Amino acid sequence: MNNLIQLRDRLLPRWTWRPLLIVAIFNLLVYYLPKLLQPYLAFHTVSTALDRMLPRVPFFVLFYVIAYAQWVTGFLVISRDSPERCRRFLAGDLISMAMALAVFLLWPTIMDRPSISGKDVFSRLLGLIYSSDTPTNLFPSLHCLQSWLCFRGAIGLRRAPKGWLWLQLVLTLLVFAAVVLTKQHIWPDILGGVAFAEAGQGLARLFRAERIFGRQESKARK
Repeated sequence: MNNLIQLRDRLLPRWTWRPLLIVAIFNLLVYYLPKLLQPYLAFHTVSTALDRMLPRVPFFVLFYVIAYAQWVTGFLVISRDSPERCRRFLAGDLISMAMALAVFLLWPTIMDRPSISGKDVFSRLLGLIYSSDTPTNLFPSLHCLQSWLCFRGAIGLRRAPKGWLWLQLVLTLLVFAAVVLTKQHIWPDILGGVAFAEAGQGLARLFRAERIFGRQESKARK
């Protein structure tokens, strides 16, 4: 039993529990609240010539889905590096997501998605996503925001697996491609995701936003 507890604490130290739980709950709120308020929002349609030229490539839905696993593992690896890094990184995520929520509510965007005719497994998976996810919450792209944070936060980690930074970079670039090649976003949404992620991390450092998680317990430094 003690060995299991020690393994748990190595994989997910106690200092990560509260901040990760707060972030998970808030991120779900940011995604679902604008969806619930859709009947009361005035949407704007934004499109670009480049996005109209880009083809839909159903295969890239694979990387769109893999992004969810990237976020979970990426945030865990970053958070367990040290209490200070955990709290500041996750505080930056909260700020980024709060800014995204404000845009989703004050200037919500929507897009037209082409119908799906393919019968291959990737087209079917993309069709499932289309049917379960309305084409809203577009700018900034939360997919790109969270994936960029996984790459950004991997820089300088002391306890990351070998090659972790490069893995995060490759996955993040594939997610960037996936959001436009699955017609879930347009390319400015990618830039918005990166910009909001960077702004959140910068504001967290500037205002020492890690304090929103309360006092750091000394035992968390063990």
